[in-house]
Amino acid sequence: MPSAGAPASPPDGPPGRRTAWSEGVQRLREAATTEPGRLRIIGAVLAALIVLFGTVSVWEISARATAADDVVGRSQPLSADAASIYRSLADADTTSSSGFLLGAQEPREVRRRYEKDIAQASRLLVSAAANTGGSKESREQITLLSEQLPRYTGLIEQARATNRQGLPLGGAYLRHANEQMTTQLLPAAQRLYEAETRRLHTDDDDARSWPLGSLGLGVLAVAALVWAQRRNYRHTNRVFNHGLVAATAASVVVLLWLSVGHTVARSSLSEARTDGQESMKVLNDARIASLQARASENLTLIARGAVLAEDKKSDKYDVDFTNNMKQLDAGLATALRLADDDDGRSPVSRAVDGVEQWKQRHTAAREADLKGDYEAALSQVVGDAQHKESSGAAFDTVDASLEQAVAHEQREFTRAAQDGLGALSGLVTGAAVLVVIGAAAALLGIGRRLSEYR
Repeated sequence: MPSAGAPASPPDGPPGRRTAWSEGVQRLREAATTEPGRLRIIGAVLAALIVLFGTVSVWEISARATAADDVVGRSQPLSADAASIYRSLADADTTSSSGFLLGAQEPREVRRRYEKDIAQASRLLVSAAANTGGSKESREQITLLSEQLPRYTGLIEQARATNRQGLPLGGAYLRHANEQMTTQLLPAAQRLYEAETRRLHTDDDDARSWPLGSLGLGVLAVAALVWAQRRNYRHTNRVFNHGLVAATAASVVVLLWLSVGHTVARSSLSEARTDGQESMKVLNDARIASLQARASENLTLIARGAVLAEDKKSDKYDVDFTNNMKQLDAGLATALRLADDDDGRSPVSRAVDGVEQWKQRHTAAREADLKGDYEAALSQVVGDAQHKESSGAAFDTVDASLEQAVAHEQREFTRAAQDGLGALSGLVTGAAVLVVIGAAAALLGIGRRLSEYR
């Protein structure tokens, strides 16, 4: 008898029950002791492996097709728009200084070009703000550009109004506007371009990455099907099991389609990146360097030595012009090396010739300016009846040639990227259909063997 107050012992209960997992394992072991049980296990494993192969393939290829579609339809256009924003702002700054040099009565075509540049930059900023998505860095740069652009245009209008009155203060307003452009607007546009280009490269990397999970599962599924058919042959001496043959064929087709399709897509996207995007970046940088060189050349005459470089001896804008031309020369040399056809090389070659003419005419203008002959220097820079072959005309040749080269590389990029996207089209649907057929065929093939035991 238990002592008073001691807890009563629990009554003897039923023996401990096994978990559902242990019972399942036990049943599987019992089934594996008979041939029909082993066939059922093999059929289930084959069907599951084929379905898993198809599921992973659909998932991985869908992700790569989406990334390729983003390259073609979103990230590359945004990168191109960001480059156009930078180029439009730089061209507006160059055009405003050219108009200032041409006197109080600014030519209408110069005014229209400036207004077109500002309108295009504003339009592209609105478009970028609507399409840039969740990129915080891009939104910050777009906000900064949207805030600073009206201030810049206000300074330009003040410079024009003062210049029409014949007051020297107009040059100070123009230099202030140029300083705002070079220290705030253009750096922000450059950061926007770099952010969108990084996103383009990310999308491109995602689209070109190998679907290793799909390929590995595909090889495993085909190997398991071959093993199952070999086992079937050893047990029945029958060479073929129609269901297993059909399942193997469907899996092999998906695996080959996946391998070949992704290889073609990867090759086309790589071509778009190396032959298109990289060439466009070099050409855009060269075009921007030419615009900045032209603005510096104009400001050299506008400032008339009032702004010195860091050495306190040289004209700041003349030093900037020299540096910009070095960048332009290097960019054109790289662009020629990257150009892979005559349509790409021809406009770059014309730009190289234009740069040589520009340098010669700029040197002549600087010599006249340093001798005190400002009017002769001005006519050699902006052109007149006596100097039709001005440095401005050479700059126009360079700018038009680079614009043509950029347009050509843009077409090359779009063609190659669309080819890459096209190589993936239909693969998702085709893989899903074929793996369902393969899984069903594997089950039917095993079922045919099971019917022999009934």
